[in-house]
Formats: sequence, structure tokens, C-alpha cells
Amino acid sequence: NNPPYNAGAFRFELTFSPHYPLSPPRATLRTSIYHPGVDITGRVCQPLTSAQHWVATTSAIQVLQDLLLLLDNPDTERVLRQDLSRELQQQPEVFWSRAEEHTRCHAEPRPDTP
Repeated sequence: NNPPYNAGAFRFELTFSPHYPLSPPRATLRTSIYHPGVDITGRVCQPLTSAQHWVATTSAIQVLQDLLLLLDNPDTERVLRQDLSRELQQQPEVFWSRAEEHTRCHAEPRPDTP
């Protein structure tokens, strides 16, 4: 919902193991994104779904809400790409410009909402 990512739509996949809810689901972004919390393969830095933080009572909705919060608000503490985290900290205007350009080039068109 926040710029620059709101200029496009991003597909992600939520994979549930046969042991869910005892083991966490895995979120993978299928659309390329310029974001410090997502690596180039689409793996997402989501501590909520890590083995050491997972709680079986966590709902899929909570996982999705946490994912959307991360994507809307890049956090220099939830990092898989150190280079982008440094850029966001040291040159935020460059980071946001590149993220906007990357979104324009790689994100899918947002679906029309009634």
C-alpha cells in the first residue's frame, strides 16, 4: 500500500508443510522486488515463520499481515540483502528511487478494484 511498491502488484506463494501448524509455512515472493528483506530468489526474512519463533497458534492471516507489513515498510533489522539495507540507511533517496524503478519494470499491473 505504500510507495514505491503500491505502483504494482506482487505475487507470493505461501507453502504449508504437512506438519502445519506444528511447523511454519514458508513465504516466497514470485515477483522480483527491490527490498532488503527479500533475497533475489524470493525468500523473505520473516522471523515470525522461523523455526525458533514459530508458535503453532499463529494463524495464516497473521503470517500474511506480517508479510504485508514487512513489504510495505522495509526494515533494516529484517535483512536478507545487506547491500540494500546499507543503501536504505546511507542513501535513502537512492534506495527509494531504485525501488520505484524496479517496481515499474518488474511488478505486475495492479488489478482494478471496484
